[in-house]
Amino acid sequence: MSALTALEQAMENRWEALRARITGRESVELLEALHRECDTHAVVCSEQRVIVPNAYDVELSGPVHDELTRRRSRVGQALTDSLARHADRHGYEWAGPLTVRIARSGQVPNGRFKVASRVMPHVSAQAFAQPA
Repeated sequence: MSALTALEQAMENRWEALRARITGRESVELLEALHRECDTHAVVCSEQRVIVPNAYDVELSGPVHDELTRRRSRVGQALTDSLARHADRHGYEWAGPLTVRIARSGQVPNGRFKVASRVMPHVSAQAFAQPA
């Protein structure tokens, strides 16, 4: 098995795990919403450079959030992985380190989830340097 085939299989396994964690069609709709958020906010800098937001907030309705919490799932990592693959397929560059934050909310418009993005500036390693 080649390294690429193994990687593709690992990605497929994560996709299936995510699908199993979120009930029914919601998994597909949530991933599509996350990908659409990325695509909608892409900024074309040149033919070879398209920058996309790097911080994504996913607000889940109480029941969906509770289900994910009860299973102690790693849905945040699965969503991050899916978004990273999506950006790679389209040749996007992140505006900084990629993060996907999952939160419970009673204010989701469709009753299940809401996705938003923003550019979160990269914090340099020097910001964490010990004072002299």
